[in-house]
Amino acid sequence: MNMNKTFFLKKGEHEPRWHIVDAKDQVLGRMAVRIANILRGKDRPNFTPHTDGGDYVVVINADKIHLTGNKWDGKIYVTVSGYLGGKKELTAKELLEKHPTQLVEKAVRGMLPKNRLNREVLKKLKVYAGDQHPHAAQLAGFSEDTPVVEAPKKKAVVAKEAKSVKPAESVKAQKVETDKA
Repeated sequence: MNMNKTFFLKKGEHEPRWHIVDAKDQVLGRMAVRIANILRGKDRPNFTPHTDGGDYVVVINADKIHLTGNKWDGKIYVTVSGYLGGKKELTAKELLEKHPTQLVEKAVRGMLPKNRLNREVLKKLKVYAGDQHPHAAQLAGFSEDTPVVEAPKKKAVVAKEAKSVKPAESVKAQKVETDKA
């Protein structure tokens, strides 16, 4: 490969892989960012912005997603039909009850560029409410090569022993120790 030329990924050169994402107890926005990056191919070294170089993503357990704060009642999804009185508002909780997969689809769609490539890339996103999906055959070929995208591990918080020393006394004790040394 000539290092003096800019690399552009061509459509025939790309071989998409399959990834499976378990959405159980994952924060919606953080998970959607990782999914959007995989769909666009930004996690690969041969990323080209104007070409579809991403992989397929299968999301399972979309009905067990987690939202932080007051977003279950505060986040509102609005659709407008164009007719008078055609405005519909659904909270995240109502949307999860009616269409559990749309919560993930809308979050990922909002994190992709708004162009023709968006529609092409979204066809590679497969979202399912339960843990069953019909893509076992596609995932079987990539079982060892494809990692399962998981939520980042939370660091364990180690509780420090609290000393019952008043702030003024602790400063005096530090001064005494430094004077002795």
